[in-house]
Amino acid sequence: MKLGKAQSLEDVAGLVGACAVTILAVIIISALYVGREVFVPVALAILLSFVLARPVNFLQSLRVPRAIAAITTVLFAFAVIFALGSLIATQLSRLADDLPQYQSTIQSKITSLRGVTGGSTTLERAEGMLQNLSKELNKPKNAPAPSLSNPPSSSRPVTPVPVEVLQPDPGTLANLRSLIAPLISPLATTGIIVIFVIFILLQREDLRNRLIRLAGTRDLQRTTAALDDAASRLSRLFLNQLLINSGFGVLIGTGLWIIGVPSPALWGILAAVLRFVPYIGSIISAAFPLTLAVAVDPGWSMLVWTAILFFVIEPAIAHVVEPMVYGRSTGLSPVAVVISATFWTALWGPIGLVLATPLTVCLVVLGRHVERLAFLDVMFGDRPALSPPEIFYQRMLAGDPAEAAEKAEQFLKERSLSSYYDDVALKGLQLAQADLDRDALDAVRLTRIKETVQEFTEDLTDEIDQAPDDDEATTDAEAAAAVEVTPVDHADDDIAVLKPADLKPGWQGAAPVMCIGGRSQLDEAAALMLAHLCRVHGIGARVEPSSALSTKNIFGLDVSNVALICLSYLEASNTTHIRYAVRRLRRKAPHAKIIVALWSAETPQLADTNESAQADATVLTLRDAVKYCVEEAIIEPPPQTIEMPVISEAV
Repeated sequence: MKLGKAQSLEDVAGLVGACAVTILAVIIISALYVGREVFVPVALAILLSFVLARPVNFLQSLRVPRAIAAITTVLFAFAVIFALGSLIATQLSRLADDLPQYQSTIQSKITSLRGVTGGSTTLERAEGMLQNLSKELNKPKNAPAPSLSNPPSSSRPVTPVPVEVLQPDPGTLANLRSLIAPLISPLATTGIIVIFVIFILLQREDLRNRLIRLAGTRDLQRTTAALDDAASRLSRLFLNQLLINSGFGVLIGTGLWIIGVPSPALWGILAAVLRFVPYIGSIISAAFPLTLAVAVDPGWSMLVWTAILFFVIEPAIAHVVEPMVYGRSTGLSPVAVVISATFWTALWGPIGLVLATPLTVCLVVLGRHVERLAFLDVMFGDRPALSPPEIFYQRMLAGDPAEAAEKAEQFLKERSLSSYYDDVALKGLQLAQADLDRDALDAVRLTRIKETVQEFTEDLTDEIDQAPDDDEATTDAEAAAAVEVTPVDHADDDIAVLKPADLKPGWQGAAPVMCIGGRSQLDEAAALMLAHLCRVHGIGARVEPSSALSTKNIFGLDVSNVALICLSYLEASNTTHIRYAVRRLRRKAPHAKIIVALWSAETPQLADTNESAQADATVLTLRDAVKYCVEEAIIEPPPQTIEMPVISEAV
């Protein structure tokens, strides 16, 4: 089989590009693994700089010079870290000294459990392991090891030969070297982190400018605003996460102290640190106090209270406090969290597990603001890969109105119903119209889309198009993405919901508004949305198919008690059909108002369409169409008469 030249070049270019990306990814991953001794301190410094940026800004607002503010903040932060490290070491030493005291408690519980269960191999192994551990802990330091070459014999007594090995005096220099050697690596790492944090805090603007240069200077204003926004978001996110996890650790430590679990400060600090690990961090932090509660308490009350403490505080913080502080989410998909935790743990070990979520959040934020890194947001972000109109169109194609209605209800927590129809659903139908124009939609799919839209509007019958509740925000990632692309001024459309007493006499029938699809079933689907919005605002409406405009069917069209007719068009490049449709409707219903809805047209087309079609009005959005209907239907209040004060003249 022969391939054309253009196709071959495209294949070669794609293959070369894929190979280049693969090689670059392998190089980066290898560099991260080989240079982890350098990259780990740098990553910690970057994350700490995001956390400490806000305290530095606060000190600068108090007229403190930046250098002094940065150095003071960093030194204070590391003083707190060293104090916590010292507390951890003290608690661990005390816990190690107390471990042999808990042996009898654990053995008695294992014996009681074995008696209840009728014997268990696992419990027997646990008891044997506990006895071996007790022997190792209680073994004298200078106990001689048994000889394997000359086993003891009962017939011939063995007289031990005392042997004393004397080491020469190592001297002062050797003692100093043995003392300092274990501390060199941690101190060097700490020093690198301190220097990097101070440097980043002092040179933030210079580093930002260099990132702008790497990202490109074609749109300097947008890039600068994006990076500033990303830095602000990350700083707020990491600082809030640190405060929440610290509060979690304080609550756990205080609760364990009240319960009576030994070393409560150690477990509180461990809980705060491990909570940076997604999903399993809190479970791991609970395992140690639960095990210790079993060993300390002869009964089971301490274990029960410790379990209650963890399984009450963690859900409360995760489902109440964090949504209030973070908003919707940290911006990561659950799959991305698991993948990033696995990836960074494989590269950098336990420290990578703790840093996995913050590092991935940094990548996602950069992907949302830097165009060249947008693939990071697609891969790891929690926002949908498709746009809200594309998702709506896909659900209509799949015949899934229930899920579409569920997402719409989440959207309506922050925006109005007419906003959802205009900014999401109608744009989804415009995508369908584009496919229809290029003959990519057959009759079966067109019918399915129209029927699914009809079911979708019926599922939203109880929704009222009014200002959403500001205190309730959506927690759904897909609905949140739709809210982000919707203008804020669409939250409240300020369109009245009419009552029967507010309607003019000609508008009080069952369906005073008739919505007619212009040319296809997609136009009819848009007409269904308009009819639903009219009913939501207290005006009855019905929908007629596009076939009702034909010469044969228009004579049988029932226009009695119809006050307004709306022609719905998703594609209006040819105004001839619109002009003839308006003429036929004028002859059929001379008493009714006629408006033309051009859902995909631009504003300059309004005047041309009104002039050529001779309609009463032309609208571009569902909101404008409903607003026009409400203004035509509502009873105008009587003019207020102003009584002039009577001025009596003195005679």
